[in-house]
Amino acid sequence: MKASMWISLLLLLTALYDGLLGLLFLVAPSYPFQRFEVTPPNHWGYVQFPAALLLIFALMFLQAACDPARYRHLIGYGVLLKIAYCGVSGWHWLSAGIPGMWKPMTLIDAVMGLLLLCAYACAKGPPEAGDVARPGE
Repeated sequence: MKASMWISLLLLLTALYDGLLGLLFLVAPSYPFQRFEVTPPNHWGYVQFPAALLLIFALMFLQAACDPARYRHLIGYGVLLKIAYCGVSGWHWLSAGIPGMWKPMTLIDAVMGLLLLCAYACAKGPPEAGDVARPGE
């Protein structure tokens, strides 16, 4: 499988995952809390704003999927998103515990973050101005 093909598929999957989660928490924020019997925050805005950010990141992943080499820098921002979420949720999970609703998302984002890091390393953009091609490249 060509490198850009698996990277595009990963980015599409990530866009779908983040987009669906973002849509769920933006449009029906109370549903997951009720479904998993988790006490919600005192205001839905605390849930809906991060949900809107997930939708923005989903759009970013979609754009990067179109041409991973050209939009390689966007993959780096995706890695940072996954590190931020896993860092916060993972720290709270280890130090004080978190509701079960958040644990699968932490694990999924950790795996996606590692895969995105691999994608970032594999996505080669066009040579920079001044780069000299070496024999065999």
